[in-house]
Amino acid sequence: MNLLLSPRKPVAISLPWSKQLIANLAERKAAGRYRQQRIRIGEQGVAVVIDGKPLLSFCSNDYLGLASHPDLKKAFIKAVDKEGVGSGAAHLLTGHSQYHQQLEQALAEFTRQQKVLLFSSGYQANLGVIDGLMIRGDVIIQDKLNHASLLDGGRLSAANQLRYQHADIAALSRRLQQVDQKNCLLVTDGVFSMDGDIAPLPELITLAKQHNAAVMIDDAHGLGVLGEHGRGSVEHWNIAAADRPIVIGTFGKAFGTAGAFVAADDEVIETLIQQSRSYIYTTAQPAAIAAATLASLELVQQQNWRREKLQTLISQFRTGAKALGLQLMDSPTPIQPVLIGDDKQAISIGKSLEQKGILVGVIRPPTVPEGSARLRITLSASHTEQHIIQLLDALESICAH
Repeated sequence: MNLLLSPRKPVAISLPWSKQLIANLAERKAAGRYRQQRIRIGEQGVAVVIDGKPLLSFCSNDYLGLASHPDLKKAFIKAVDKEGVGSGAAHLLTGHSQYHQQLEQALAEFTRQQKVLLFSSGYQANLGVIDGLMIRGDVIIQDKLNHASLLDGGRLSAANQLRYQHADIAALSRRLQQVDQKNCLLVTDGVFSMDGDIAPLPELITLAKQHNAAVMIDDAHGLGVLGEHGRGSVEHWNIAAADRPIVIGTFGKAFGTAGAFVAADDEVIETLIQQSRSYIYTTAQPAAIAAATLASLELVQQQNWRREKLQTLISQFRTGAKALGLQLMDSPTPIQPVLIGDDKQAISIGKSLEQKGILVGVIRPPTVPEGSARLRITLSASHTEQHIIQLLDALESICAH
């Protein structure tokens, strides 16, 4: 039986306001902001088959090319044979396996923090940590370009939430002056997912210390990529041990698996075990995912060549794109946005690239600000220099017209 075939469409059960939904969807389509699922067949990688068409992919967050690595597959299969598939329960019941425990211990050593707590997704980690630590009367201060999950965590919390202009230290300083002795958590991405730039962590930490505030970073796009050993933004900036922030990390990007974690001191982790709703009330990820992530963690630390190759590819792409007159953003990371501006023009360029066998992310509002639609090009250690040339040739052909 072909599972990809659509079943017979059932009779629609309309909501009382279905006409309003239909109108909203039509308006979104007309504005060029309609999202659709696409089906990948086969492994994640730089060569993918999407909706039956072979494409060279520049839109995965598999930065180190580990998602289909043989060591991860072997570890996953071995753990499945030993532990089965489903974890069956939350971590605080019977869902916390030996592999989960080993991974938490290994990550604590990797991040050089006292303790680590696993979450089933990065979104849940950000919601759970912010809501688990902050209460009514506290203050959360966030960069305006923080990931949606961070902003949603602030909204979910009963604390007051303030925002400051992206990476603007002066604006942040003014916000901190408004706090007035309240418990304050300063929240930022380590690497911003749509711009690719790196948060000015040393300046943020200095300001936070002056105002007796805590710092939390979501380093989803920094871990594995930044730093000599892949420890992310903290290692990139060489942050002293006494100044290390609370760090959120995810496994679905450079680590090539799935899930997330928070690394912090004993008191923070123990508090989250007691109070983080998205940890307490969520089924643990399968033990096999944790086993595969343990294998990935070893590769992240041992194979520096992957990060070195990424830097070579980033330099090659940026040099070539600038020569074509493309408008790049200030990103030293594998996230290389090409600013287009107009939504429909960005969609048109994306479709033209796909006709040439190249897949890139086309990002439009509300994910990014109005007038800043872009091609979100992401690079992987699995790409080759020839792949970059192929991408640049296609961009030149399309954007020159």
